[in-house]
Amino acid sequence: MTTSISGARILVTGVTSEVVAKPVAFALAKENEVFGGARWKNAAARSVFEENGVTPVRFDLVKAELDDLPDGIDYVCHFAVVKSNKWSVDLDGNVAGLALLMERYQNVKAFFHCSTTAVYQPDGHTEFSEDSPLGDNHRKYFMETYSISKIAAEAVARHGARRYNLPTTIARLNVPYGDGGGWPMFHLAQMAAGQEVAVNEDAPSVFQPLHSDDIVATVPRLLEIAGVPATLVNWGGDDKVSVEDWTAYLSELTGIPAKLVVSENTLQSVELNLDRMHELVGHSTVDWKDGMRRMVAAQRPDLLKN
Repeated sequence: MTTSISGARILVTGVTSEVVAKPVAFALAKENEVFGGARWKNAAARSVFEENGVTPVRFDLVKAELDDLPDGIDYVCHFAVVKSNKWSVDLDGNVAGLALLMERYQNVKAFFHCSTTAVYQPDGHTEFSEDSPLGDNHRKYFMETYSISKIAAEAVARHGARRYNLPTTIARLNVPYGDGGGWPMFHLAQMAAGQEVAVNEDAPSVFQPLHSDDIVATVPRLLEIAGVPATLVNWGGDDKVSVEDWTAYLSELTGIPAKLVVSENTLQSVELNLDRMHELVGHSTVDWKDGMRRMVAAQRPDLLKN
């Protein structure tokens, strides 16, 4: 399904994220007035966004500093996330901050909240639907605040949709990657440094990576399907790919061996039922091998064999 947005004023939060929010903001800015919300600690980074038609605006959800955000916004794309691993900070940023943002923009046409498939209770190779049990997915991955604060954020988004009659979409994103990097690129960096790459003991460690191109292409449709109550949808690629698969392919591309080590302190598989996404939003289009080859070419072309 192809949907586009033009002539709108759009706020994209967490805009400095290289893999997700940044490419979304750049794409939307071609036909809209886009404001990029972030803390902007690196002033030099602003120029790249300005050159691509995105107006940087400062805000801080942890400190509840939203005064500089613009008025007259039509759509909000909320990608900002706090991963400090400190409970008070992450609850203030991911949960209370979202409540403040929805209150601030309660009259927009649609509010898109980017959640994560890290909200699902680990359950082997179960294919998770949107109604599957939620749980503490990331604690063994040394991110004890992440899953819980993201589950709480979903509750806030559901409340905000009803409280303000605000059309809302909550999309649970699997593994984002693209020319800007991503988790597979982190694994390649480990390989290049001669480090071991951890895989879960319940092999293979299967996920459904979603390329930045597909993220960009589906955001307008995710805004279009926003509803009250909030529309909830899994957001991942059609290809089921394991860490074992993609490290082997990265090794094939670069000639760098992948030293895999089985560990209980890494993520279990998160396989998705994408029926609702396919019905409401559409399918992914980027083949995972093509996407990962492009990722390496963009990030570390010196490592490619050809």
